[in-house]
Order: sequence, then structure tokens, then C-alpha cells
Amino acid sequence: MLESKEPKKANLGQALFVITFLIVVLFVSLVLMGADPHVPLIIATIAAGLIGIVSLGFKWSDLEEAMIQSISMAMQAVLILMVIGSVIGTWILSGTVPSMIYYGLQILSPGIFLVATAIICSVVSISTGSSWTTAGTVGIALLGVGIGLGIPIGMVAGAIVSGAYFGDKLSPLSDTTNLAPAMAGATLFDHIRSMIWTTIPAFIISIILYGILGSRYAGQELNAEEINMMLSAIGDNFMISPMLFIPPIVVIIIVIKKVPALPGLLSGVVLGGIFAAIFQGASLGDVIEAAHYGFSMDSGYEVVDSLLSRGGLDGMMWTISLILIALCFGGILEKTGMLHAIGDFILRFAKGTGSLIAATVLTCFAVNFLAGEQYIALVIPGRMYRDTYKEKGIHPKILSRALEGGGTITSALIPWNTCGVFMWGTLGVHPFVYAPYAFLNLITPIVNIVYGFTGWTIEKCDGNEEVEEAE
Repeated sequence: MLESKEPKKANLGQALFVITFLIVVLFVSLVLMGADPHVPLIIATIAAGLIGIVSLGFKWSDLEEAMIQSISMAMQAVLILMVIGSVIGTWILSGTVPSMIYYGLQILSPGIFLVATAIICSVVSISTGSSWTTAGTVGIALLGVGIGLGIPIGMVAGAIVSGAYFGDKLSPLSDTTNLAPAMAGATLFDHIRSMIWTTIPAFIISIILYGILGSRYAGQELNAEEINMMLSAIGDNFMISPMLFIPPIVVIIIVIKKVPALPGLLSGVVLGGIFAAIFQGASLGDVIEAAHYGFSMDSGYEVVDSLLSRGGLDGMMWTISLILIALCFGGILEKTGMLHAIGDFILRFAKGTGSLIAATVLTCFAVNFLAGEQYIALVIPGRMYRDTYKEKGIHPKILSRALEGGGTITSALIPWNTCGVFMWGTLGVHPFVYAPYAFLNLITPIVNIVYGFTGWTIEKCDGNEEVEEAE
């Protein structure tokens, strides 16, 4: 009786073939055809599976099990994303998000326009969890104001992108902020607390630089027509009150108190529903509809309608489906040894904590540059380096922080990346024009690497051991 052969592990050449195939398929589909990344990623998953079966001797059942295991590791993130959709819907219905935007818009002043732009975009992005929505709505309005002031368009767009990504990274409503810890094996709130150490210093430096750049425009008259139109549209359709800041404040307190993410965010949904009834006169049916299908607004002013017509459980399905497909691809790459083949090659040059974190950040940027999709830039390096961080005793939240610092944060700087394409198409400014002024996106990766080599804020898994010396 013949014994079944043990499957072989992929070599570096086979792994690079699959990665190259993925890059080509994504480039053709995303850049040349303008398609979504879902089907191209499925095609790349099929290619990886065929190599695993035909060349390496794996059974389909092995690969299927690997995909299911990969998905199971991120199920908490998927559940959180579903709840987040409901949070967004109820927070808009309640007037919480509109109030944050309303008050944020009123801090504009010509002398601090770039600073105010970054702050406003950060407020909107924290409240919505979406850098794209922020740039595509408030960002457009601020861009018009900046042009009217005579401020270079690249500076304005850079401030918009920086603010949008700052809020996105620190908001528990962000999809990538949930995906990164799922890939690294960290919890959502541990991840956010860890990112505070890198993102806030980078944002403070960015604000200082925007203040220096914008000081030359002090004293110029602000054309506030666009802003006033937004304020009127929001004020006419919602009751605006500082009391509506309570739901996000409660969620922030929950982050500090280390309450598990799902109960904490569900409390945000409940509070959103209660405040919607109290302040906006919403019925129970209105709350349920907003939680399920999102909020829809028709004020007649397109910018505000686009900003506030979103959220809901259904609104997260596009993102969730892409995450599941990416996890299937990553599961096959891990099972067949392709990730390890690439990781082993890179790790030859990463001996200590500093060089490992630098390798993580640069790998995320490289995947962003080559594959053109920020989700893939989190999934592939996350699966590639997860075991190495564990072996070195480095807390998984440090890996998740590095994934965001090299992956999510740099995606908008690349013209053929989905994020760069979106910003380019929405703002009408080429990424190479605003990239020199997107200070947060440039500084955050550097801060992550510097922390790695100095050992500052780099925690061990048990929180007690000394961090190994960075090399």
C-alpha cells in the first residue's frame, strides 16, 4: 500500500511568482480597468491554490481548512465591523456626528487655516472612522476655501489627508484599525492605545509644520460661503448640541477602562439610539433602520448629503467581503509556506527589534506600492511577521502598530494604490503634489522605526521582561 506523500513547502521563487501575479492582476484591474479588488484577489487566490495543489502536493481540503482557519482568526474584527456600521448609522441619526462636524467647522481662521483643516478633518474622521468619507466631503469644501485664500493646493490637500488619516487611525470605527490587530493577534483597544504613542507625536509635529507654512496667510479674508452652506444644511436638519458629544466620550472612556470592544461599541449603538429619540425625535423604527441600513439624508446640499448618508450593518459588507477574500489568500500563502519563504529571506537582514520593526514598516509600504491595496498591505505582512514577533517576545500590539504605520498610513501617497486613486480623483490633486505636505503620513512610519531602534514603548508580551537591544 502506497503512503501519501507529505506536501512540500514553497520556495522563494514560487512565492515571488504568486506575489508578482497578484500585483499584475491588481494593477490591471484597479488601475487600468477601475474595478474593485475583490475578484482580482479571488483570481490570485485561485493561482496560489493551483500551485499549492499541482506543484507542492497539497490537497484541496488542506487549503480549504487553511482559509477557514485564517478567517476564524479575524472573526472578532468582522463582528466589530458589523457593530461599527450600526454605530455610525445611529450616531448620525442622533446628531452626534453632525454636531461634531458643525462645531469643528466653526474654528476656521485665515491665519491658522492649514492647522484648522487638519484638526477639522481629524475630528470628522474620528467621528466617522473613514478617511475617504472625510476627504470626499469636508475635504472638498476645505479645498475650495483654501484655493480662495490663495494657499497652494498641495498644502491644503496634504493637510486634509493628514487630518483624515489621523482620525482614521485612532477611531475604533475604522475598518483598518480593526483589521490590523486581527492580523497581529492584538486586541482593538490595545492597538489603539499603542498607536497613540506614534500617531499623536507625529500629528503634533505635523500641526507645528502646518502652523509655520500657514502663518504667511494670516490676515487674509476668509471666504466662508461654502462653510456657511454646510452649517445651514446641518443646522436645518438636526438639533445641534454639545450634549451629543456624550456617546463618543463614553466610547473613549470605555477604551481607557479596557472594556472588551464588542460590548463597548454596542453601548455606543444603544446610546446613539437613545440620543436620537431624545434630541431628534426619532422613533424605534428609525433607530433600527439606521442601525441596519444606515442613515440617508436629502437636504438638497450634495456635500452634506454625501457626508451624512452612510453607515449601517449593510454598509460594512463591502469591506467585510474584501477582508474575507484577503484572509483566504493569506491562509493559502501561509499553509503552502510562501509567506515563510519570503519572510525568511527578509528576516536574514532583521536581527534585532529595531531592524524587525523597520522591515515590517518597509514591507507594508512595498506591498502598498506593488499591490496597490491597503488591506493587502496589512494582511500579508501581518501574517508574515506574526510568528517572528511572538518568538522574539514582542507584544502583538507593536506589530499591529507597525502594520498601520507602514501600511494604512502610506497608502494615500501612492497614485496607483486604491487610496491614492481615491484622494486624487476626489480632491483633484495628484498624490505626488500633496505627498510632500501630508506630514502625518510621512512622519508616522519614521516614528515607528525610531521607536524600534531606541526600544521606547516597545513592550514584551508579559509586560515585565526587558526589551531586547535594538540593532
